[in-house]
Amino acid sequence: MNKNAKTPLVIVTRKLPEEVEARLAALFNCEFSRKDSAMSADQLKDAAARADVLVPTVTDDISAEIIDAAGPGLKMIANFGAGTDHINVTAAHAKGILVTNTPGVLTEDTADLTLALILALPRRLVEADRLLRSGQFTGWSPTWMTGRRVKGKTLGIVGMGRIGQAVARRAKAFGLEVHYHNRREVPRSIGEGLSAIYHADLDDMLRAVDIVSVNCPLTQSTHGMIGAAQLKALGPQGYIVNTSRGEVIDEQALVEALKSGHIAGAGLDVYADEPVVNPGLLDLPNVILAPHIGSATAESRFEMGQKVMINIRAMLDAHMPPDRVLPPRAK
Repeated sequence: MNKNAKTPLVIVTRKLPEEVEARLAALFNCEFSRKDSAMSADQLKDAAARADVLVPTVTDDISAEIIDAAGPGLKMIANFGAGTDHINVTAAHAKGILVTNTPGVLTEDTADLTLALILALPRRLVEADRLLRSGQFTGWSPTWMTGRRVKGKTLGIVGMGRIGQAVARRAKAFGLEVHYHNRREVPRSIGEGLSAIYHADLDDMLRAVDIVSVNCPLTQSTHGMIGAAQLKALGPQGYIVNTSRGEVIDEQALVEALKSGHIAGAGLDVYADEPVVNPGLLDLPNVILAPHIGSATAESRFEMGQKVMINIRAMLDAHMPPDRVLPPRAK
């Protein structure tokens, strides 16, 4: 453990909500970042070299190089967030460093935002707001700003995990027929409870639905899984919503599909090169762009902090943390 402190040193890479930091400080010997910005690679190397527990966020690239620079005291990377694609879990595991995340607590909030985009896209809600603010509203018209009805449409969910299932529950309540594509079919009790139709083939599902929601994690197999061919399968009346990871969709193919009319619209909360957004998306009227706010509620952020603390406490008490993340299985 860290020899310069009486208790293990917990380094938090980015400014967290005040109540979370206060609770962390009460429980552990913490070093906090005073800036609400991502650490540089050199700063991460320094933190990894000194910390007993590192608490990164999605904006920190915890690469094999960073892990290689870790000191002998680093026993745990307690991620503040559910996704761990920014952490080289394999390298950490090989070095005997535990990796944890915060699953479950952001499920409902991310599903809420997903459904908000699903509802707003066909009804052209954000486009209508822009037109009104620019002075183009001259009164009600039977032919102006007509969108598409949501009830009776089919929704295809890519990734039927916690968030995908939460989206399906909401969609069912709004009269959408639910289809899904997953690595494997979910247990029959779940599928039947959601009245969800399973598709082993992604393209087959895309040809059968009106709206697709991307809710799968970013892995080697999901990186770029939705490209030009998949968008063409969705068709000119189709909409796509992504609240997962930007890299799951080929962004340039998406821009071209939107401009050419091969799909009707897109609602995005995540991007391939955050915080940079593909310039081709910015001026399209049939796109809703949100700044990665899927889990951005006060409740979710606090509960994420609570998960981090529970995982750290378990490790320090020589117990296996409840939210341990293991390396992907070799194929």
